[in-house]
Amino acid sequence: MYEDQTYEALLERMLDRVPSGLDKREGSIIYDALAPAAAELAQMYIELNVNNNLYFADTATGEYLERSISWSGIVRREASKAQLKGIFYKADGGFVDVPLGSRFSLDMLNYMAVEKLSPGVYRLESETAGEEGNRYFGSLLPVDYISDLARGEIASLLIPGENAESDESLRQRYLDSARRPATSGNKYHYMEWAMQVVGVGGARVFPLWNGPKTVKVIVVDAEKLPASELLVTKVQHYIDPVSGAGEGQAPVGAVVTVASATGKSISVSAKLTLATGYALQAVSEEFKAILEGYRKEKAFSATYISQSVIGALLLATEGVADYSELKLNSGAGNVMLNEEEVPLFGNVLLEV
Repeated sequence: MYEDQTYEALLERMLDRVPSGLDKREGSIIYDALAPAAAELAQMYIELNVNNNLYFADTATGEYLERSISWSGIVRREASKAQLKGIFYKADGGFVDVPLGSRFSLDMLNYMAVEKLSPGVYRLESETAGEEGNRYFGSLLPVDYISDLARGEIASLLIPGENAESDESLRQRYLDSARRPATSGNKYHYMEWAMQVVGVGGARVFPLWNGPKTVKVIVVDAEKLPASELLVTKVQHYIDPVSGAGEGQAPVGAVVTVASATGKSISVSAKLTLATGYALQAVSEEFKAILEGYRKEKAFSATYISQSVIGALLLATEGVADYSELKLNSGAGNVMLNEEEVPLFGNVLLEV
């Protein structure tokens, strides 16, 4: 809005107001007196332009974004704690129960036993909020002594922890809410209810999937992976704990079935021509990281995985000069996804 209000333009206007009979050349008293003022005014216009953008949801950031959309009731999601499955054993290999509230450490993180799932099997909660709690698997060390406990381990991730919601994610949720109003138990209302459960990273809704008044909700976790049984149960209990009774978020009469998305494994193979100075192992690892980002972006939004896009991602990988014989699932062409599937990149085989 104020792009034209530059230091040079402001100084020129100020000098134009000085009578022509006075010395206005650079280095003169008048010039040296007006130049600092022009610089301060230019800085003021820059800050004014930034401040104007903070008032509108499409350009606001941080606290200002939260305040600009607060009227809608949409708030930023706070960081959540990872939920993991812990298994505990006696010296003879049998299972052993541990007290709820027991604390365990693995590398730099601590975990607490919060729920018994079965004998010797517990739901552990990371004491550190965010995605960091998702990364660690292996042997646990008890913080305090526990009788008969010989060994403990984290076996799997039940519900991924999430970092505090980013500005772009919050903005997109606000825009989606404005463009697709969720009201009166419509399709978008079910999507909104599913996304309100901590750990859900996406949802699809299928109205009348099994006859009148039936609704199916398919969910993925925060990593855009098929949801665990625990997460599915949480969503089911939140939306419709007793079918048709209206005891959850769903209206009376609606019979809701919540299920996890199905993962479709996709293998990738290709022959590469590497740029000078690059090793195959390093290039392969970077390509896998790029693929993972692409997978998260396309989960629940793509109906197929494009071979040409995978090829473009391969060429975008640092160190790849060219490629040939690119195949997805051992064949040439795209890999189709049905409405309940999300892509999972399995074996990635790159050769030179």
